[in-house]
Amino acid sequence: MFEHKKIQGLEDFFAELQNRRERGVYFYRINGYNEKIQEFVVRYYQAARQSGVVIEGKIPNPDEKNLAYYGEIMGMEFTMSLGFLTASLGKWLPRMNSYQRETVAASIYDSLDSMRKAGKNENMLKNAYIKFMCWLYYKFERIVSQLGQNQVPKILYEGEISNYELMLISILSNAGCDVILLQYRGDQSYRKLDPQAKLSEELAFPGLTAFPESFNLKWIIMEIQRQQNNERLYGILPESRNCTNAWIQGKGFSDIQTDIRSRGEDPRLFYNSLIRISGVEDKLTYQNELYQFQLELKNSGRRLLILEGAIAKPSTDEIAGIHRKTYSSPEQMMADLAGNIQYTASLELQRLMHKAFLDILLEEAREPDINLNRLTNKAVYLLCWLKRYQAELFSNWKLPQVSCCIYLGGCKDENEAMFLRFLARLPIDVLILVPNQNASCVLEDPALYEIHHPGSLNVTRYPKESGELKLGTAAYHAERELDTLMYQDSGIYRNQQYAKAVSVTLNTMYEEIAILWDQELKYRPNFSTLNDIVNMPVIFAKVSGVKDGNLSRYWSGIKKLLVGDTLLIKQVPYLNPMDHNPIKAHVTEFFKNGKVQKARIRAHPDYQYGVLRDEIQEHILQKLQILIDQKIIRGTFENGTEYTIVATVLNLNKEIVRLLQKFDFTKKNPKVIYINPTEKPISLEDSIVTAFLNLVGFDVVFFVPTGYQSIEQHFKNKLMEEHQIGEYLYDLQVPDFTSVSSNSSTRQSWRERIFKRGT
Repeated sequence: MFEHKKIQGLEDFFAELQNRRERGVYFYRINGYNEKIQEFVVRYYQAARQSGVVIEGKIPNPDEKNLAYYGEIMGMEFTMSLGFLTASLGKWLPRMNSYQRETVAASIYDSLDSMRKAGKNENMLKNAYIKFMCWLYYKFERIVSQLGQNQVPKILYEGEISNYELMLISILSNAGCDVILLQYRGDQSYRKLDPQAKLSEELAFPGLTAFPESFNLKWIIMEIQRQQNNERLYGILPESRNCTNAWIQGKGFSDIQTDIRSRGEDPRLFYNSLIRISGVEDKLTYQNELYQFQLELKNSGRRLLILEGAIAKPSTDEIAGIHRKTYSSPEQMMADLAGNIQYTASLELQRLMHKAFLDILLEEAREPDINLNRLTNKAVYLLCWLKRYQAELFSNWKLPQVSCCIYLGGCKDENEAMFLRFLARLPIDVLILVPNQNASCVLEDPALYEIHHPGSLNVTRYPKESGELKLGTAAYHAERELDTLMYQDSGIYRNQQYAKAVSVTLNTMYEEIAILWDQELKYRPNFSTLNDIVNMPVIFAKVSGVKDGNLSRYWSGIKKLLVGDTLLIKQVPYLNPMDHNPIKAHVTEFFKNGKVQKARIRAHPDYQYGVLRDEIQEHILQKLQILIDQKIIRGTFENGTEYTIVATVLNLNKEIVRLLQKFDFTKKNPKVIYINPTEKPISLEDSIVTAFLNLVGFDVVFFVPTGYQSIEQHFKNKLMEEHQIGEYLYDLQVPDFTSVSSNSSTRQSWRERIFKRGT
């Protein structure tokens, strides 16, 4: 019989008998999981299927037909002797040679003898013997004739083994089988049968975890099928492969500058890197370090690709250049799209690209929320970007050359991360720079090496030429750090700190308008900043009637609202549709397919806002899009009103434009007071302008002493809060407010007295 031996490594299981350090077999239990265990079990399963037995669940007990056939051939006699067992095996399993019969018989005898010593009677020994004989015939007949040969047969048992199953498998192990017990629930059940673990060894590796719920022999079968499909998918593999980061010293820039030939000596490998450096070590020298780094790479003759901020998404033409069909499976899609990878200058590089493409897509295909359509889109992105940057990275390439790709800013989405992971499988050093600690990079990869520095610096452009270098002094960077401390989550805001804002219209009482009117936005209810966007609480209201018919008090109240940065409109209409507007001739160019064409507008000679701050220009164009999308103005997308909106918003008068230029989203906002004391209708253009100014953050109040419908005639829904404050008066003349007194002797109402006290 064979002795049980201990392994030194998992490879020992697959060594032939004559090549083992000690002549013997291995009987091990696996109770924990990691990737190495997974790979081993898949390989052991294949070996057991080829020359052994795989047991999923329990070994079925002999049924009536099995026992009847055994009785017909063997009879029901039993003698507890080695000679009887040897003779019985010769008759029952005639393919066994004499060595195998004697070995198995001796092993069965030892097991039955241990039962007898444990107090089992003759009948129980006989029943065990018959069960063992039936199991050997019906389940293990294929391996008993292989016992003792150089190719050691293997048994893989999945689940919690029973007492008699353990006895029989121990018999076969002693007779010359390797055995693995795959125990997903751990060792507790096994230890009840073998408390001292004398029959087998536990396969113990550091860092093992519980088995995943999805891991079982059915999954292994699917994994083997997947691997076989992949082998057919890959075709001819490249002769070289990547050795990523194994050679680096963890120094970042200097690692990438290491001479290619000194990185390693194996001619079958190309030595590249995948490194992410977050933060900056020295703010004063960082940008100069970037400039010198790329300069040295170029001077060394290496190919260099620098990406900044974001990788531009594939254009319509780039996507159209990818040959594709309709697919029914991921494998069919991958095999077909891989045909787009062509690099006739180097067949080896083409095969490397082909393999990296398939590697990445097969990884993506294992994501839980993926489907064929999304996977196809990812594949098209990869191919478009590869075609776009292929010449920069690989012109005149040959081994062992390694190019370099620098991405400043970090991966913003999963497609960018996928592309850089793809590049890192090719002869390319991939360096990701995230100098701003507030920025993030979504790339994750087991091969990624990360370096963290404590400093933070906002660098949006990579300095490629000496004229692009902008180096701050120590005092400058100290001031920026002080800004961060003072103006982040403190309620204190730096001038023009935010570039994006959203207006939120407040519902107020009439008396509150005067209280809130001259307040900074940051002090108003519902003001907030979130994700670098300001929520601006603004007033958009209509005041109908005159309180108590008191005109002096009415005009005095309006005068109090004429604070700085307030536009007073008392000419109705404010904008006449017949006025000259140079934008009207170009509105069909500026608005197409439901979208404001920002780039075309900003490049046009009739665009008037090019002198404004970039963030204000973007603010104006974004709110223009929202005004149209929300269909605030009647007739939008019905009778061409959207073109009137574009023409009106892009032709605001100089006074409004100047108010926009100086607007700081956290401080006092610009105002519009529109007085309509007669029956004159307000123009469509007036409604467009006031609705737009509400969106960009102006306070807008209409004073309509007649109470007539005016501005709301052109609004699709009710946008403004209307305050009915008194009786309606008609045919009033708007006075010259310089001659209107700011004080009124009229007795105040109880509301005014209460709110006055709070100011």
